[in-house]
Amino acid sequence: MSPRQAAQKSTRTPTKASPKGEGFTAEERAAMRERAEELRASARNKSKADGESTVLAKIASMPEPDRTMAERLHAIIKKTAPDLTSRTWYGMPAYAKDGKVICFFRSASTFKTRYATLGFSDAAHLDQGSMWPTDFALMALTETEEAQIVALIRQALD
Repeated sequence: MSPRQAAQKSTRTPTKASPKGEGFTAEERAAMRERAEELRASARNKSKADGESTVLAKIASMPEPDRTMAERLHAIIKKTAPDLTSRTWYGMPAYAKDGKVICFFRSASTFKTRYATLGFSDAAHLDQGSMWPTDFALMALTETEEAQIVALIRQALD
């Protein structure tokens, strides 16, 4: 073996496979694949209309009751903030301002959780002191929750 080959040979010892439960779940890997596709699509300069149709297709593919909740949430967000651009983000319906995601809907079925969530990114202006919520669990959308969502969207954009 030449000195160069010896220098390139790894001194790392093989490691055992990580214990079960560590690493990414199948749902998380799927979300990362979807994000990679979103970035490729963005590089191809998709139009605003393409983002809207992609979000509507994503919502249509959701099982009930997530689909109904996502449809209603989409209508609330578009009515409250028509300037937000619809797009997907990690495979979830999301709404952006100047290219930055402000909020997104995570269906319960996607990550096999008990409830869906309405999440806000750090670009949303929800700051309240040193600590504030950025994700909100959604079990149903009544008039009370809809009013709270409208207030949150307005605050996020201030």
